[in-house]
This record gives sequence, C-alpha cells and structure tokens, in this order.
Amino acid sequence: MKLTKPGHLVGIVVVLALITWAVVRRFYGDMPLVPWTAIPTVLLLAIGEAYSGWATKARIARKPDTKPVEPLAVARLAALAKASAYAGAAFGGIFAGFALYTVQILDRETPREEFIVAAGSFVSCVVLVCAALYLEHACRIPKEPEEQKRD
Repeated sequence: MKLTKPGHLVGIVVVLALITWAVVRRFYGDMPLVPWTAIPTVLLLAIGEAYSGWATKARIARKPDTKPVEPLAVARLAALAKASAYAGAAFGGIFAGFALYTVQILDRETPREEFIVAAGSFVSCVVLVCAALYLEHACRIPKEPEEQKRD
C-alpha cells in the first residue's frame, strides 16, 4: 500500500469546497442547520487515531514494556488511517464550502452561528487528517540499519 499524498487530500478539500459552495449558494434557505456535534465527534476520532499511532509506533519499535504487534493489526490500522484521511478531507471540504458561503453573510445571526460551526468542523477534520497521516506513518516498518546507510 502506498502512502497517502497530502497533495491529493488538499485537492479533495478544494474540489469539494467549491462544489459545496455552489450548492449551498443555490439552496441555502432550504437546507437544515449544520450540526455542532460533528466537532467533538471528529475530534474524538482524531484523538483515538493519534493515540493508536503513538502506541503502534512504540510497539513496532519494540520499546521496553510493550508487546510485539501483530502484522495483520498493523495492516488494519494502516487501512483505517488511509480511509480516515480521505474521509476527513472529503468532509473538511464540505464544511469549508459551507463556511465559505456563510462568511459572506455574517451580518445575520443564523449564518454567523453556522459559520462558526462549519469552521470548527473544518478545523476538526483537518486535525483528523493530521492524526490519520501520523497513524499511517506509525504503521511503517522501520528500515534496517544497513538500508539506512545505503539511502
């Protein structure tokens, strides 16, 4: 499995932000409010992935007082990290598009609240993407000392 490229994730955010902005611009009055619950939910996922990355990295490096990690568990964590990175980028793009539209009409109360929720949700999605990339990095097998000298 190849490492996730941050450029692809940024591209997903930009494309989905523009699409969402166009849709929200057209249908803003008919849309439901943005749920604030996305912020703590995504942040809890990010914390879980960051902790998993930290623990996995220590187990792969065979730090003292850690059990060896099973290869299948590492593969599953790497798949989770890749999926979380792409999902975080996709939802981050959606929230960014919503925030881009509502920032233009901040003089009204409801759009102001929705901008704050959308911006907070975007930031939490960025934190999730960072945690997912860290977990994916932690799942890599360390190079042997001979390989490091050749590089």
